[in-house]
Amino acid sequence: MNNEIIITQTDQYLFAEGTHYEIYEKMGAHLVNMDGKDGVYFATYAPNAAAVYVLGDFNDWREWENKLEKLGPGGIWAGFVEGVKENQCYKFFIQAEDSTTVYKADPFANYAQVRPQTASKVTDLSGFKWTDSKWIEKREKADVFSSPLSIYECQIGSFMKHPGREDGGYYSYKEFADKIVEYCKEMKYTHIELMGIAEHPFDGSWGYQVTGYYAPTSRYGSPKDFMYLVNKLHRNNIGIILDWVPAHFAKDAHGLAMYDGKAVFEHPDPRLGEHPEWGTKIFNYGKHEISNYLIANVLFWAKKFHIDGVRVDAVASMLYLDYGKKDGQWVANKYGGNKNLEAIEFFKHLNSVVKRTYPGFMTIAEESTAWPKVTGDVNDDGLGFTFKWNMGWMHDFCEYMKLDPFFRRDNHYGMTFAMSYNEYENYILPLSHDEVVHLKCSMVEKMPGYKSDKYANLRVGYTFMFGHCGKKLLFMGQDFGQEREWSEERELDWFLLERPLNKGLKDYVGKLLDIYKSYPCLYTDDNSWKGFEWIKADDKDRSTYVFIRRTEKAKKSLMFINNLTPMKWEDYRVGVPKEGTYKVILNSDEVIYGGNGNEMPESFKTEKGLCDYKDQYITMTLPAYTSLVIEFEE
Repeated sequence: MNNEIIITQTDQYLFAEGTHYEIYEKMGAHLVNMDGKDGVYFATYAPNAAAVYVLGDFNDWREWENKLEKLGPGGIWAGFVEGVKENQCYKFFIQAEDSTTVYKADPFANYAQVRPQTASKVTDLSGFKWTDSKWIEKREKADVFSSPLSIYECQIGSFMKHPGREDGGYYSYKEFADKIVEYCKEMKYTHIELMGIAEHPFDGSWGYQVTGYYAPTSRYGSPKDFMYLVNKLHRNNIGIILDWVPAHFAKDAHGLAMYDGKAVFEHPDPRLGEHPEWGTKIFNYGKHEISNYLIANVLFWAKKFHIDGVRVDAVASMLYLDYGKKDGQWVANKYGGNKNLEAIEFFKHLNSVVKRTYPGFMTIAEESTAWPKVTGDVNDDGLGFTFKWNMGWMHDFCEYMKLDPFFRRDNHYGMTFAMSYNEYENYILPLSHDEVVHLKCSMVEKMPGYKSDKYANLRVGYTFMFGHCGKKLLFMGQDFGQEREWSEERELDWFLLERPLNKGLKDYVGKLLDIYKSYPCLYTDDNSWKGFEWIKADDKDRSTYVFIRRTEKAKKSLMFINNLTPMKWEDYRVGVPKEGTYKVILNSDEVIYGGNGNEMPESFKTEKGLCDYKDQYITMTLPAYTSLVIEFEE
């Protein structure tokens, strides 16, 4: 008998306490040999069920043939079925207390049928030959806060497609692995972030309405195909982050909603258990078994698939009870406030366990409010996340960059405000998929002016972003000037790279990424004024921004000079911190990047004189819509 799989009283106790962090090793469907017989041990959590059966290919989908046993008062049902084989389909057939019945996919399944079919599939996650031990060892020892982090956010189904195929033309996990590794190595991204990997029924949800939290979607292949992707990324020194969605889940009949005829995963009170705007269910974070289901899920992706981090979607919707709700649609907490106390404790529990178990694993919060200490220590009443998306910076940046240059002078603070609160969290600067959908326009089409102006604007904007404090994230297509909004139904417009402006932008972003990885001053001190100094923060009449990035760990510092107007500034003086030579290492106006090629010296010598509160300065002619990145030693 395979006793490792059998659910014991200790397993039941820990699950009920919310602390069984490897519950996925027991729940779901596991291939075993019991008393010399091969088959599968099935287990599911259905506390309100009157009876639970398992049916599938192995019994010709007969509902009443294979009944599971209720193991105790905790609500776990389990049983062994002889002869079940790998890749066979199955569901749980659950009889509710009122004798109604439901057919449910397995919440702990590791594999599923390709949508629109909805059954789970028996699979074995063991046996894959991982060869990424060097990456894992390096990750566990690294200080992620003082390391470069440049993330390429992408969606496998629309990155590239095979044309003319009826199945959507998706690249498989293995095909995608080859393409994405090649692209990230060329561009110098450190990580990718994948949208929509957990199993989901509707393509248009982009993977944000999940039915199978423990299964990589079968759209692109098998779980071991997904392992191949992760392993290949790691072998090429590229990390992988998954979007993770604990904020809500799909209502589809085969999914988690009303799992045993009653609310199991969601809160039974619809004012706490439903998102009226999204048409989805909300997890019951105060229920130990459900918080255990979610916390163990993150640990599952880290252990079984070697994932390097999760970006947690819609954190604000979890923290606020009234998020997206009108009066009468929500219930105040016990103190009469709108904070979700159970969700707060859930995040503290999650981040504490993850940090203790996998020290190098990142948890990243997409949190759009001013909630304090999102990345603060849980022992100091923080939520414990590794990083927080700086949604305030993103909003201010996009709103400013959309403006006609005539109006930028009156909104100058929009580009400087983020530094006033930068030291309070560990930030990532995100230009994500959310900024290029729903009629918001692509990044390049947000820009004002003629076509060449749009690309020049975007080059300057990206330079400002890569110089600014905070780790970096770009969504696919933004780095070469995708002109149409993103759609999951088509691949990126790679044909644009045949055009000089797009090829130039791609090469320019690649150079920014290379500089970012090569200069410790750009990533070592990301949330400290020790690493950043404004030289010109208030030159609103010329809409220019000049700042320095530095670190005590390296002599070389960088100065960023950004002109956000179509005006050329003659005899433009910039105060500098010390006497010497200042070398231009990047000029966005060069012809190879799509610029006008205005003459620019390779370096500048300082002159004595008071300027920008400094005792010396450099002088230049600063072309329209141009950024300069200048290296000097301190």
